[in-house]
Amino acid sequence: MEQALRNFFLFLSKNKTLTKMAKKYGLRFGASRFVAGESIEQAVEVIKDLNQKGLVVTIDYLGEFVDNEREANEMADHSIEAIKAIGREKLDAQLSLKMTSMGLDISDEIVMQNMRRILDAAKENDVFVTIDMEDFSRCQRTIDIFKRLKAEYDHVGTVIQAYLYRTEGDIHDLNEYSPNLRLVKGAYKEPAEVAFPDKQDVDENFKKIIGIHLLNGNYTAVATHDEAIIEYTKQLVKEHNLPNNQFEFQMLFGIRPDRQLELVQEGYKMRVYVPFGTDWYGYFMRRLAERPANVAFVLKGVFKK
Repeated sequence: MEQALRNFFLFLSKNKTLTKMAKKYGLRFGASRFVAGESIEQAVEVIKDLNQKGLVVTIDYLGEFVDNEREANEMADHSIEAIKAIGREKLDAQLSLKMTSMGLDISDEIVMQNMRRILDAAKENDVFVTIDMEDFSRCQRTIDIFKRLKAEYDHVGTVIQAYLYRTEGDIHDLNEYSPNLRLVKGAYKEPAEVAFPDKQDVDENFKKIIGIHLLNGNYTAVATHDEAIIEYTKQLVKEHNLPNNQFEFQMLFGIRPDRQLELVQEGYKMRVYVPFGTDWYGYFMRRLAERPANVAFVLKGVFKK
């Protein structure tokens, strides 16, 4: 039943008609639990509250199905606006973004133009930028673009997904760049030809790449809500006497908020992934796909209305 629900919501996340409807009608049916509003002003207030609690943030202006240059440029403009807000408000925050929102499905040239604009603004405002990873079909192009940008800018990182067979090789390949990487399990539906179908294998690969990247001496963001992975990371750091400033934990806004605060109290850096914007539908569907408890929460909210 759980896998059927996951597949159902992942299918819905790719529906362009429902995406357009969601933009029109705004945040509804519990989405505000996972999305910090539709404007940068609303997101700033959420970030301020999180910062006051000792949590750091990465902010993401959501976008799906960008298929023309005008939209890609507008998405870049929104990211620059977010960067300037971080600098102006002196927030403890970074920026995350997807290459498809910058024009990846149009041309690499458009992506590079937009990313250079963003990274120039980020340098001016002392903001780190993380390139999110998307589905397998876009993985290599995303890594290639990251390498090109890393040759020009220091304040850029990317994401590596543990559920792909290729991931260990990518970790070794990227090591020469001394990269700041966010390590995740992976949230897209992929065929068994390219991704581990069994959760236990994904978890073991996740642990393996955390160990490789940390012991290579690189900054590591362990993005997970899985307590076993969190405890594994703590033990690895303790066993090898690694400094706490070489890694951080990351979780999504609205998921396990109490545990996020506990990790801060334990002395760890805890970064919250805070999305905002009108194009929230696809992101919201993927959050519902991840955990049945999220679906139950939303249904409870609907019936209360």
